[in-house]
Amino acid sequence: MSKDFYYLAANNKKATFDYFIEERYECGIELIGTEVKSVRMGKCSIKESFVRITNGEVFIYGMHISPYEKGNIFNKDPLRPRRLLLHRYEINKLFPRVTQDGYTLVPLQVYIKGSLVKVEIGLARGKKKYDKREDIAKKDQKREVERDFKLKMY
Repeated sequence: MSKDFYYLAANNKKATFDYFIEERYECGIELIGTEVKSVRMGKCSIKESFVRITNGEVFIYGMHISPYEKGNIFNKDPLRPRRLLLHRYEINKLFPRVTQDGYTLVPLQVYIKGSLVKVEIGLARGKKKYDKREDIAKKDQKREVERDFKLKMY
């Protein structure tokens, strides 16, 4: 049994703040050779990206992969839409949920698993302003408890 090598290339922290993530899916991504090299170097960003289902295929838009320095003519547009690789039954399950009001697909992280580049996407429902305030209050409260605990230890 071989151990898979995981390397986190990009993370979308804002997604968990802005959305309730209800389901998570691991999917492959269709990349060109120089793009894979850039992702391996960690030159990838998914902060402003989003996922859409069009004509039975899943695409990620706004994902920025910096051009590979030694790639010259083989480099592609850094912001081009890229196809995500999901099973047909997963796409058929996601499509009716995404067409509902308030649901969307959000990229959560890009990582390397073994020798493959994977994207974790989440079926998400948008948070209201008061939900975000509750999260901030919980985080502050947790930080206070940890600070008090740390002071008591010394």
